[in-house]
Amino acid sequence: MCRASAMWLMRRALSTGTLEILPCRSSVRRERFPQVPEALCMTAMQLVLSDGRVLGGADAVPELMRRIRGWGWLARLFALPPVRPVARQVYAWIARNRMKISCAVNPRES
Repeated sequence: MCRASAMWLMRRALSTGTLEILPCRSSVRRERFPQVPEALCMTAMQLVLSDGRVLGGADAVPELMRRIRGWGWLARLFALPPVRPVARQVYAWIARNRMKISCAVNPRES
């Protein structure tokens, strides 16, 4: 997840402390969440829930949406049978192309 996406999520979280975003390569992430291997973390965002479950990529999106003001309806959409497989494919494509997408959406001014 890029910094801009992370900041967007943090600003919209339902309450302070609901979400904490840690870089995959940070020592804090490795110490607190050793169950999330760096290689897995580098392929998709990983959401560690308070009960210890880990959701990755598109499977994490509904849980994130439940925690964002005004986006809970989107979590219900993900529960529809045909949506999850399509979401996984779309998420995988976005994850593979995140740098190109990020540069296209937020080009740096020269």
